Amino acid sequence: MRVLTGIQPSGDLHIGNYFGSIKQMVEAQAQNQTFAFIANYHAQTTLSDGKRLSTLTMQCATDFLALGIDPQKSVFWVQSDVKEVLELYWVLSSFTPMGLLERAHSYKDKTAKGFATNHSLFSYPVLMAADILLFGSEVVPVGKDQIQHVEIARDIAIKFNNQYGDILTIPQFRVQDEVATVPGIDGQKMSKSYGNIVNIFGEEKSQLKTIKKIVTENVAMEEPKEYETCNVYNMAKLFLEGENLIALQERYKKGGEGHGHFKVYLAEVMWEYFRDFRLHREYYEKHQDEVREILQAGAKKAKEAALPTIEKIRSVTGISY
Repeated sequence: MRVLTGIQPSGDLHIGNYFGSIKQMVEAQAQNQTFAFIANYHAQTTLSDGKRLSTLTMQCATDFLALGIDPQKSVFWVQSDVKEVLELYWVLSSFTPMGLLERAHSYKDKTAKGFATNHSLFSYPVLMAADILLFGSEVVPVGKDQIQHVEIARDIAIKFNNQYGDILTIPQFRVQDEVATVPGIDGQKMSKSYGNIVNIFGEEKSQLKTIKKIVTENVAMEEPKEYETCNVYNMAKLFLEGENLIALQERYKKGGEGHGHFKVYLAEVMWEYFRDFRLHREYYEKHQDEVREILQAGAKKAKEAALPTIEKIRSVTGISY
């Protein structure tokens, strides 16, 4: 099975990125044909500083490798190194009704929050469809907020296939219900765009400072507390299972501790969870030339994988002559 995921290098990786897609992709490497890319074209919808984008792209690559993406098991590359995705993006634009894009939740959400209403933001789902369809992706692990984009890719692919035959693979999304939407420090979906993230690779003191900002209810320390609706608990449960999770629930129900105690506990659990990943990251941070070589080799593999699909598309659409 061919599985694909991508992530924007628009800021520090956060736990929503990890549990929403990266962890699933790392686990998929053992039994699937996996494709993972850094979506730097997509990042340009919200990031115009070229030097910063370049820096963040390398940072994202370093983080991906540290978190377990294995270039021997996965095809791992930077989106802009495979220009065929832009060619397919243009072709698919002719099969994308305006109404389909106007209904996109992401576009409406971002414009409502004050983002500039430009063409790249509006046509973002078409480029994402090209990312997915160019490589014959069968499964796309996503967070709950990205389900619609995979559905849009399906709609476009079906419309294209109705015109030219069964050329494009119709993808399926995969969502793990327990991490469908990872809450940010304000209780909304965790997102770099919303500025409510908890970084994976931040300094320990800085992470604790951020975690202490998590919005919680005002309940007296001696009183029992509701854990199911608590933003701190809903982050902590991503890192816990079995007896450890039950023990945290009992602490909430017993009372005698404030939300500040639970925030400190979350910071400790999270710091320990990513300990080995931080060590891996230190290695790749010191060997950036090796990271570039990995990305270049991955781009070559990605181009080879994309070639059969793009050549068929060029043929049926008349681009090749």
